Amino acid sequence: MSRDALVVGINMYDRLRCLNAPAADAEAVAQILQQYGDFQVTRRLPAVKDKANYTIRVGQENKVSLTKLEEEIVQLFKPDGKPPDTALLYFSGHGLRKNVGIQEGFLATSEVNPDAGNWGLSLQWLRRLLQESEVRQQIVILDCCHSGEVLNFAEADPGDRGKGRDRCFIAASRSFEVAYEDINSKHSVFTAALLAGLEPKQDRWVSNYTLVDFLNQAHHPFPQRPIFANSGEAINLTRKWDTSIINSTVVKSAICPYKGLSYFDCIEEDAKLFYGRTALTDELLEKVRSGNFLAVLGASGSGKSSVVRAGLLYQLKLGRRLSNSDTWLLKVFRPGVNPLQSLALAFVELGLSDVERASQLATAEDLIKKGAVGLEQLITW
Repeated sequence: MSRDALVVGINMYDRLRCLNAPAADAEAVAQILQQYGDFQVTRRLPAVKDKANYTIRVGQENKVSLTKLEEEIVQLFKPDGKPPDTALLYFSGHGLRKNVGIQEGFLATSEVNPDAGNWGLSLQWLRRLLQESEVRQQIVILDCCHSGEVLNFAEADPGDRGKGRDRCFIAASRSFEVAYEDINSKHSVFTAALLAGLEPKQDRWVSNYTLVDFLNQAHHPFPQRPIFANSGEAINLTRKWDTSIINSTVVKSAICPYKGLSYFDCIEEDAKLFYGRTALTDELLEKVRSGNFLAVLGASGSGKSSVVRAGLLYQLKLGRRLSNSDTWLLKVFRPGVNPLQSLALAFVELGLSDVERASQLATAEDLIKKGAVGLEQLITW
């Protein structure tokens, strides 16, 4: 399997404040990807030759132009020859947000001059490039201000799920937030956590999902909130190899995954056996992320309950594919003969006294009935 990476760390800017951490950030990411991830990191920006050992490293005092950055990203995701199986882009530097009529995000190259209309590399352009890329596994990690704008899929959804793509987007901050350097470290706040998450602790792969788990656990000291969006199957990133374990024989217990007419539920045991609906689950997650109503319709026995429970709801509970979905309150109910009352009961807390339970139920029923009347009026109108 071919695995290519482009790491970018821009310290030097003509009109923006020069930075201290990005070059060191990018070189550290390159080193860990090469050492533990079997990535070919032949592309570094800005690239300088290390005369001591004739290698390439990220330059501390060199500049990167927009033309050069675009050229290298195109060569990563849409190369002239056969594309790699896995491609990873890491960027550390300034990020800019333009808000004139519409909101746009940019990766700032050294010569940016917003006053003259030069904002840098458009994240809209990057999303479109990923749409057209034939690379099967795509990873984009941005450590810059407003980097969450790359997750704004409203005008260009890079899912293209019919092509079987696995994608990982991780951004240091939300689209309206800035990202920070750490004055007590040579790395930025986000990349310091990223490097810790990529460092393999055991003889198992660090994947995009386990990396997100780590960043979620470590996000509390961040002055900004990192966000992410994963789709498709897990992408292996780094690993420590133990040949004794590699050569050992693993015996798995024989479990029949067939559930007959029963559905796969929103529990780990069922989710592990639920296969073949990854693309549909990703599509449902994207619909939930971008809207507040989703209806899943289909013929009886077509798998609606399974994909909603073991697919959508299980992934929301994990919080690995959609930022902060593990903090959401998720309720499941079956309509029955009194659907509005069943819906109200789903929002009544457990362990209440009879009086408290009756009060909560009455309040929930009242709110739901008002909503139902409003919906009926809207449909009639």
